[in-house]
Amino acid sequence: MTRFVPQRQLRFYMTSVAPCPYLPGQTERKVFANLPFSEGAHVNDELTQAGFRRSQNIAYRPACETCDACVSVRVPVAQFAFSRSQRRVLKRNESLSRDLVEAEATAEQFDLLRRYLAARHSEGGMNGMGWADYVAMVEDTAVRTHVIEYRAPSSDGGPGDLVGVCLTDLLSDGLSMVYSFFDPMLEDRSPGRFAILDHIRQAASVGLPYVYLGYWVRGSQKMDYKAGFRPMEQLTRLGWERLTDEAVRPSEGGPGNDHPA
Repeated sequence: MTRFVPQRQLRFYMTSVAPCPYLPGQTERKVFANLPFSEGAHVNDELTQAGFRRSQNIAYRPACETCDACVSVRVPVAQFAFSRSQRRVLKRNESLSRDLVEAEATAEQFDLLRRYLAARHSEGGMNGMGWADYVAMVEDTAVRTHVIEYRAPSSDGGPGDLVGVCLTDLLSDGLSMVYSFFDPMLEDRSPGRFAILDHIRQAASVGLPYVYLGYWVRGSQKMDYKAGFRPMEQLTRLGWERLTDEAVRPSEGGPGNDHPA
């Protein structure tokens, strides 16, 4: 594959040390760069394949000095086979409609996000997000991105209630799930897992080889659910390699978050 070379050299910066949101007692640092407006899509492709994540017009990745638990992971679509339990998740959500819409923030989406954060992440940093912050999260970007809206069936034939949203980047080699949120009342339907499974189906339907899930964090209850999407590849110093059974050490505890990190 021919590597894209941006016309202007990227400048990378380091964040200050902060408490780790995933592992108690650990700290985190990130390295980040601003995505150029004119070449943002190509640069985002290269950086995502190198283990970075996107937030608005910034690409970042962990650069912690004492810990390497955060691992970039992706699902190789052609090799993925739905398990019996995953098929049950798809079955429980088959009544939902899916619409691909432009990356434009709506009040309906924001209302759903507020309810999701209040129920699932009331003490998290995003809980104070205002309307302008949400607009920036969705619209402030120069990459190929879109929003997937999931709606419940309507009794009158019109658009059903919005029950799920995924902000997703289209890459040259796959789909990158940036952030997703759902109606807290759908907890028994495993909506986060459903979104990943549905993105795997979407990627397969258009011939894209990968679905990027962000970071899997060894030892974090919040991230245990990602290890259930196998086969999975992890980014190592030698490149992308298959995540082995020995590498997965699930921790005890709750169901975890429903969106990629």
